[in-house]
Amino acid sequence: MKTIHVNASRQYDVCIRRGSLARCGGDIRAVNGGTAAALVTDRTVDGLYGQTVEQSLQAAGYRTVKFIIEPGEQSKNGENFLKLLNFLAENQLTRSDLVVALGGGVVGDLAGFAAASYLRGVALVQLPTTLLAMVDSSVGGKTAIDLPAGKNLAGAFYQPSLVLCDPDALDSLPEEIFSDGCAEVIKYGMIADGDLLTALKTPLRRQAEAVIARCVEIKRDVVAQDEFDTGMRQLLNFGHTIGHGVELCSGYTISHGKAVAMGMAAVTVAAERSELCPDGLYWELHDLLVQYGLPTQLPYGAQQLLQAAYRDKKRSGDEIHLVVPALRGRCVIRNLTMEEFAVLLQLCDR
Repeated sequence: MKTIHVNASRQYDVCIRRGSLARCGGDIRAVNGGTAAALVTDRTVDGLYGQTVEQSLQAAGYRTVKFIIEPGEQSKNGENFLKLLNFLAENQLTRSDLVVALGGGVVGDLAGFAAASYLRGVALVQLPTTLLAMVDSSVGGKTAIDLPAGKNLAGAFYQPSLVLCDPDALDSLPEEIFSDGCAEVIKYGMIADGDLLTALKTPLRRQAEAVIARCVEIKRDVVAQDEFDTGMRQLLNFGHTIGHGVELCSGYTISHGKAVAMGMAAVTVAAERSELCPDGLYWELHDLLVQYGLPTQLPYGAQQLLQAAYRDKKRSGDEIHLVVPALRGRCVIRNLTMEEFAVLLQLCDR
């Protein structure tokens, strides 16, 4: 087992261990008190792991209740958020009880925001079952729901009390969902670790535990310095400004990982053309994205993406924060006016 300690406003461990879903109850009990656990999951994950996790929680002495949503980004909405809050109240969860998020990023974000809001905060445990959730969304305390105007526009910073990553869960992922997580892994290499980019030339599935651990370590280090996303934590948004625009323009029919892949490729093209990063970096990124089944071309034009950016939470007045590659394994944050961002979008078209 690999354990990574996160030093944030609430300190907690991220434990990476095969078979951890089946024994999660004892690990959760060692960290959390309470008598009730509300298990939040989606219909697909519930069919795979819901009974296993519920039985483990019950064996550890928890009364369990279960809230199930439909899979997909469309479920991360205000209606389900209110339904979940009412579900917790109807089942009489108290401040000493906990919410357990079992699933990918959608489940983790929705359950986390509800845990942060219900009774002004109850304990939260993350049990990520996708690669994307293991390496990124389950760690660091960002929780949110989408609004019709844009992605993640309502939410809270709320750290979990424990994160348990079971790499065995990756075996049940469709290749398309696995690829989504690979986009976030490549992101970590681009922003902080050129050696990780080199390692990824060997298939990720052969080194899943080591790769998950390295990504969590990078995120742990960033969050420790900037928990509330006012400075260097924005580096974690590499590819996300344009990527969120792609998601919004598609009505969320294009997945987060694919949209981020397009965003990373587009920004790197623009950075090379503007002589902000070395020549050849785009092609290394391009080849990795293709290796993991991810797209590199934007499906929307500059004007559509510019309009989407006006709804992005990273915009502040007439400026937007954009993460741009500077060297292999190093990115920087640039504050662009919206006019400058519009010019950059023109350079993204390859």
